[in-house]
Amino acid sequence: MIVGILKEIKAGENRVSMTPAGVEVMSAKGHTVLVESLAGAGSGFSDEAYQNHGAEIVATAAEIYQRAQMVMHVKEPQPSEYELIREGQVVFTYFHFAASKELTLAMLQAGAVAIAYETITDADNTLPLLTPMSEVAGRMAAQEGAKYSERSQGGRGILLGGVPGVQPATVLVLGGGVVGTHAAQMACGLGAKVYLLEANLNRLRHLAEVMPKNCFPLISSPATIRELIREADVVIGAVLVRGSRAPKLVTRQMLKSMKKGAVLVDVAIDQGGCFETSRPTTHQAPTFEVDGILHYCVTNMPGAVPLTSTVALTNATLPYAAALAAEDWREVIRKHAGIRAGVNVALGKVTFQGVADAFGLEYTPVERFVKPVP
Repeated sequence: MIVGILKEIKAGENRVSMTPAGVEVMSAKGHTVLVESLAGAGSGFSDEAYQNHGAEIVATAAEIYQRAQMVMHVKEPQPSEYELIREGQVVFTYFHFAASKELTLAMLQAGAVAIAYETITDADNTLPLLTPMSEVAGRMAAQEGAKYSERSQGGRGILLGGVPGVQPATVLVLGGGVVGTHAAQMACGLGAKVYLLEANLNRLRHLAEVMPKNCFPLISSPATIRELIREADVVIGAVLVRGSRAPKLVTRQMLKSMKKGAVLVDVAIDQGGCFETSRPTTHQAPTFEVDGILHYCVTNMPGAVPLTSTVALTNATLPYAAALAAEDWREVIRKHAGIRAGVNVALGKVTFQGVADAFGLEYTPVERFVKPVP
């Protein structure tokens, strides 16, 4: 198969969807890998490095879309790319469709086969391609919370860990999944007092056993959020409903009870955000203020640490990319239930229930596209 690796064009995005080492693996399997010129520059990978590992360097995204049977991105295609996507072309990337009706309709119109990293599952029903970037985003969330708590950044002027004789900051983490756990671990490591809220009691029991002593796992409820948000200096939104819009756990009314200069970090912004007052921001303009509360809602947080993120992402995605390149996508999804779960849009149909529900669109079960056994 001809596989295309595109240069990211979303604002502030420096990752690339495959490392040169990944290209070497794909080439060894007999695939032709096209890499857009300078695609890896932001992550520290030169065109020469890609060529040395078997890639063909291509000057433009248009040529890659024209030639490749499958194209790979890190972030969702941008509006300038919509008309380049061919009917039946496999597009393999993070889509987060439920956060954008425009993107969903564009992929439907293009007739693309949109396979989303974030909804692919593995044998134990976890999300293997979302996990590495969730780990990065969770750790970054604590860092950004600490940074924007500084007075010079618009925060309260509080040090998360405090110093001897001075109280540490209070961090409230909403969601005990991968993002929330890593955010809580980082905040605990900085010395903060951390409340970690989770709705699943079995998960909560596990967290109570493994988290540091300055982390307090509690069952999540609206009443608990209302109570703890008054105390919080930093609130990290880390909830996820696979493939669907994030629930709004913090209302605008709650902001009125918060400390002025407190920081909200919405890691769920890719799925619409879990704070009522959230709206997407960029690395160039990462924050805004509502009712005296600083909001950090960057939609591609791991893009700020592209070297770490790109290597971690390729480690996870490469086996799936190789599987998709090996044969027709219909045959792949017949054999691989996990990849089948990643098909969100196919040939003009919405094939993921959460996306259909988000916009009131007709849902078509992806099983209708499974290639029959010969």
